Amino acid sequence: MIRHAAAVVVVLLLSPSWVTAQGTELTINVASASVHKSPSTSSPVIGHVGRGTRLAVTREVGDWVKVAYPPAADGVGYVRVSFGSIARSGISKTPLENNSTVTRSSGQPMPRLVSSSGEASQTGNRIPVRNAAPATGPSHVFGLGARIGGPSFGVGASARGWTRGRFGLQFEVSRYEMSEAITLTTMSSTQFGPSVLYAFNDHVADYTWLRPYVGGGVNFYRSTLTSPALAIDMSDSAMGSQIFGGGELSFASLPQFSVSAELSYHWFESPFAGFEMSGTGLSIAGHWYIK
Repeated sequence: MIRHAAAVVVVLLLSPSWVTAQGTELTINVASASVHKSPSTSSPVIGHVGRGTRLAVTREVGDWVKVAYPPAADGVGYVRVSFGSIARSGISKTPLENNSTVTRSSGQPMPRLVSSSGEASQTGNRIPVRNAAPATGPSHVFGLGARIGGPSFGVGASARGWTRGRFGLQFEVSRYEMSEAITLTTMSSTQFGPSVLYAFNDHVADYTWLRPYVGGGVNFYRSTLTSPALAIDMSDSAMGSQIFGGGELSFASLPQFSVSAELSYHWFESPFAGFEMSGTGLSIAGHWYIK
């Protein structure tokens, strides 16, 4: 009798329905809910799910939930909690289930699925998924911000924009000052110019979104040399170039803001002897994306 009872307990514990019952589901209660790549409204939309869709929740992230979403490349997505209601699951056999037919982004029905036994299963119990095009580019479009650093420490402002692909454009203005203590000579230089950016694959986590990138461009310098002791006051202009690489980090709690770190190398021939502005430098920038 004890053996029989133990066997029943083991069967119940290993039963798929029992295991499924321990999961959590988000049931969508709006007409259409967007599925995002990361827990941020600024992250790419990778699909949409309709009212009544049940999504298997794997983690709660503040106002978002991380759900199993097979149409995504990595099989997961993020949905706002306010789009549905959370409840314990006990009947779902797949991460996504409803009484509608699966549809592609083109609107065409998905073909019937074939089980391991060779029997074709009907699509009538699948979810209504309306897939968006794969998100290969950043959703941040245009941002303004400030930056500090460089081969010689300077401060300035920059504007950054991204296309729907991997390319972006950056324009920056920075001001540098260098001095010579013995003669009290000071050189101030204003640098401005555009750069082209290329972004690599995003690294998306529950709370952060990292976009590595490289870039390069030309810089224009307007430099002024002054020395009250030597009665010097002259100006000159020159052109240089730079290459750099870095990463842009965004946060789920504040998706409009990003912080960037860049390691760069500048080529610039200073018009005044003794004041060198070429070389390797580290810059930190922050951008607020208004679009």
